[in-house]
Amino acid sequence: MLYYVTIALQGFCIYHLLKNRSPYYWIFLIIFLPIVGCVIYLITQVYNKRDAEEITEEITHIVNPTKKIKDLEKQLQFSETYQNRVNLADALLENNDYNNAIPHYLEALDEHMQNDYYVIKQLIKAYYNVEDFEQVVLYAEKIKEHPEFKKSKSQFLYGLALEKLGNFEAAEANLRAIDIRYSFYNERLVLAKFLISRKKEAEAKAVLQDIQTESQHLTKPNKKIFRATILDVDSLLTHLQTN
Repeated sequence: MLYYVTIALQGFCIYHLLKNRSPYYWIFLIIFLPIVGCVIYLITQVYNKRDAEEITEEITHIVNPTKKIKDLEKQLQFSETYQNRVNLADALLENNDYNNAIPHYLEALDEHMQNDYYVIKQLIKAYYNVEDFEQVVLYAEKIKEHPEFKKSKSQFLYGLALEKLGNFEAAEANLRAIDIRYSFYNERLVLAKFLISRKKEAEAKAVLQDIQTESQHLTKPNKKIFRATILDVDSLLTHLQTN
């Protein structure tokens, strides 16, 4: 049990420092001195009496994610508000329970009686993960003129859904939107693979070379996060250069 509590503490502390842009040296203290590092971080960077209850709740949710869902279900039963329903749907989505998240998002949309960008964005993610690509396209087209849709992961999923449905030109246009320097590394790797499948090896190679160059300037934490992606990029580039 102590092991899981320690992992949960480390996860919360790292999440908190990334969210609040605390100095990265805290990551090493938290990882290499798990208990002591977490305690020092919580006391000096997080803890006050008002936050104590919130911290305890977050750690509990990390250890037992289903508890969060059960608590939100009770909250929705007590008060069937739009926000309570969206909160429950978000928790289900976070727990990869897409089939149960979707009905709550749909009901929230009905309750709101308008095109809610946030809920539709979440629906796109849920529908993509259950491979209902027609619904992904349907809902993406409801918000594709929204300024936040442009160059977003929602647009990327829209492009992937269009590819699955055989609309390759529209798919490419939307997938290319996320080809932005120093971001979307995983998605840009997928873009390169898409371009290769469309016999556009030179363009794919250019995307991969950009990622490879940018990877040399990543911070150490980001190099660790994107290590597998960068290795795939290097391997794919080598393959293209030798064929």
